[in-house]
Amino acid sequence: MKTATIPSLRVAPELRASAEAFLTEGETLSGFVEQSIREAIARRQVRQAFIARGLASREAARNSGEYFSAEDIEGELDALLRGAGEGA
Repeated sequence: MKTATIPSLRVAPELRASAEAFLTEGETLSGFVEQSIREAIARRQVRQAFIARGLASREAARNSGEYFSAEDIEGELDALLRGAGEGA
């Protein structure tokens, strides 16, 4: 597999020093930056999927006319938490 490069990134010396201060043993700054990019992409994918599910749920509610109040949902979640606590 061929590799590609990420464009050079100019940062304040303080930012670079902060990043270097938190490198783990054997970790390179390039590896840290790559991992940070991967994690940011993963977070954005999760956020995008969450929004898509929310929009689909909204559309389903509009189509069915069936809505639930926040109080009802909170009550169900509280009951689930109580049940989980009893099983622990």
